[in-house]
Amino acid sequence: MTTTRLDADEERVTRAQRLLIHLGAALVHRPFDTDTHDRLRAFLDQDASQVLASLRVLQQRPEAQLRKRIAELAGHHILPTGR
Repeated sequence: MTTTRLDADEERVTRAQRLLIHLGAALVHRPFDTDTHDRLRAFLDQDASQVLASLRVLQQRPEAQLRKRIAELAGHHILPTGR
């Protein structure tokens, strides 16, 4: 089985998404937890700008390239739009 790896931008955005979902859930569960607030602030201060830059890079990819990349990562073929 061949494993397709994420590129640096994909990895950065994916890790950030997972972290933010986790932190969001933690804030809902315990809205006044100072550790969660500190972790969110640290992300915003230290990592958010790089993640947003990576997200912009990914958003600049043409649709055909995105579809091809999704298919590679998912391990199957995705039909083009309009079919």
